[in-house]
Amino acid sequence: MAHLPARDQAFTQTLCYGVLRWLPRLDYLAQKILHKPLRARDRDLYALLLLGLYQLTELGIPSHAALSETVNAAESLGKPWAKKMLNATLRAYLRNETALQTQVTAHETAHTAHPQWLLDAIRNSWPDHWPQIITANNSHPPLSLRINRLQNNRKNYLQELKRNDIKAWPIPHTESGVILEQPCQVATLPGFLKGQVSVQDGAGQRAAPLLALTPGQRVLDACAAPGGKTSHILELEPQLETLIALDLDATRLERLNSNLKRLQLKAEVIQGNALQPDTWWDGIPFDRILLDAPCSGSGVIRRHPDIKALRRESDILPLATLQKRLLSALWPLLAPGGMLLYCTCSILPIENEQQIREFLLTHPDGQERPLDVPWGLLQTAGRQLLTGMEELDGFYYACLEKR
Repeated sequence: MAHLPARDQAFTQTLCYGVLRWLPRLDYLAQKILHKPLRARDRDLYALLLLGLYQLTELGIPSHAALSETVNAAESLGKPWAKKMLNATLRAYLRNETALQTQVTAHETAHTAHPQWLLDAIRNSWPDHWPQIITANNSHPPLSLRINRLQNNRKNYLQELKRNDIKAWPIPHTESGVILEQPCQVATLPGFLKGQVSVQDGAGQRAAPLLALTPGQRVLDACAAPGGKTSHILELEPQLETLIALDLDATRLERLNSNLKRLQLKAEVIQGNALQPDTWWDGIPFDRILLDAPCSGSGVIRRHPDIKALRRESDILPLATLQKRLLSALWPLLAPGGMLLYCTCSILPIENEQQIREFLLTHPDGQERPLDVPWGLLQTAGRQLLTGMEELDGFYYACLEKR
């Protein structure tokens, strides 16, 4: 996509993300209007059909334009014979649009645009909030920024944005967070290339301050890449004795190093497995550990709509097991009196509240440190932000102290 002009890149991204966002609905409509199922080797044509349906149902593009572009794209796939089929199928949708949309409303997965297992999990977990979560998951996320407090402050940066005719406002309960009214190319933002600002949702920005950082501490960011929270830690407390940024994925660590360089920050970056501390740990306990654990991503579906297509119900238990193992592996690395912050971008209790409750039952030297904050939903352990609350991503936080 990089070879396309900027305007075409943006439209192509809109198409791809849009199809993924509404995939359960588009799939339902495609099955209704196809005369017969396409062959496995024609999955590219099926994808093209979904692109056409997305343009007709969600983008408001004139039907003649959507039909023409979609049908002609079959030439680019080397399948000109499919033009007639695509044209007939999309026209069948237009002829029967009212009846088909009525059927969508009556079909749960099509109407909510969520696979059934995920819809059930959200509804069972949050019976009073699930409609708002579904709506938020299907919405376009805002572009949120974090001002690098070592180089600037929010008041000055908001004035700089105003001078550049960029509308923005502060993110509540953050010191340096800003939401833009309209997304834009981040490289064009004032001071971005010089490290004055990073892209980070307001939910993510609420993690590092919970660590209660002070000068001279040893800190571990255990699943650090791509480095948003690593850099936030360094911006909040530049006089740490040590900050180790650990991650297993070398490619993601390249992004972390790139972000640190742009922000003019330094950390001890290590490629290693958090489940195997003996392979990288020097034996000196940490005062603070941040475990932003691998999870289902159920709180960031609006940013990563491919989760609807790629995540499976069978993934959740293995993820919860991995989280449990990570907590147990990292706990011995924490100094007495130290604190571990556990967080996820999930809204599923099995990965969050239940995870922490079970940990405390099996680790008598641990206790929860209640979060004295005015945001999120108080749980029996930790606090939960649900997707869309205060325009934020879904996120969970719990602080554990070692007795």
